Amino acid sequence: MSEKGRVVIVERWTPLEIDPEGIGGPEELVARLRELGPTELGELLAEERALVFRGFDVTPEDLSGVLDLLLPNRRGPGTEVPDRIPGGVRCAAADRPETTVWPYHKMSAARAWPARLVMYCETAPLSGGASMVVDGAAWLAALDPCLREPFLPGVRYVRYLHDGPGLGESWQSAFGTECRDQVELFLEGAGEEWAWRADGGIQVSRVRPATVEHPATGDEVWFNQIHRWHPAGCGPRDALSRMLPDDQLPWNVTLVDGTPVPDRTVSEICGRGLAAAVDIPWNRGDLMLLDNVSLAHGRRPFTGTRRIRVAMSN
Repeated sequence: MSEKGRVVIVERWTPLEIDPEGIGGPEELVARLRELGPTELGELLAEERALVFRGFDVTPEDLSGVLDLLLPNRRGPGTEVPDRIPGGVRCAAADRPETTVWPYHKMSAARAWPARLVMYCETAPLSGGASMVVDGAAWLAALDPCLREPFLPGVRYVRYLHDGPGLGESWQSAFGTECRDQVELFLEGAGEEWAWRADGGIQVSRVRPATVEHPATGDEVWFNQIHRWHPAGCGPRDALSRMLPDDQLPWNVTLVDGTPVPDRTVSEICGRGLAAAVDIPWNRGDLMLLDNVSLAHGRRPFTGTRRIRVAMSN
């Protein structure tokens, strides 16, 4: 770009990569993290947004000690999964390897979200499988102001849970009870809106912001899951949306007042995010510390076996 006759080169953001300098191995990584300390680590992460540790040959047995320093307040994954490593670590989804997992901020549709994520490569894929990361501030800046304006009041995330057999999940399965009163008590405590339907199902919704301010930098970032909840997210409307009316889709998103979000809006959101994505390839033993507010993350298609472990913290 030009500025009063001068050519100004804007460098594309990339994460800070940290390699061994001494003895190598997980011992050096632990020693360097201890020397850095939690305060300086936090400042470095706020500045760089993501740190990639390569060449330290971290094994699953070493992982807990490293996470103690990267995520001292880490929390569990929320649900038990059979391939979990103890200490709040779970395996990232590896299904449908031929597809792209479009970038998103972890739990951005919820009322609270983790500030940090760590991703650890236990097994690198045969090909592909890079993690895509997108700067949320750059994503926001790339969107047309006319597109952003309807989302200024926020986003409404909507779930429909049927009553027994059907497509998607039943409310009995989702809430682990057959009692409507218990469901309503839970939803009231969670601050959710709900309405029982004549067919016995329930529609549950919540309003969340489309953007948030980063607590350390003050930057406004695009921080939502519009493109993941909308049936037109990142491609043609899926088969489920052609079989069901909008008010019976298991997952959907609207404007705050219930107005549908146009397909073309979702397509532009996807395209702008993808254009800003930076690929982070994986080697066995690599780790990435990610600022979950600054950066959205996704996954490229892959072949072979890809095992990426994920942990998170406040």
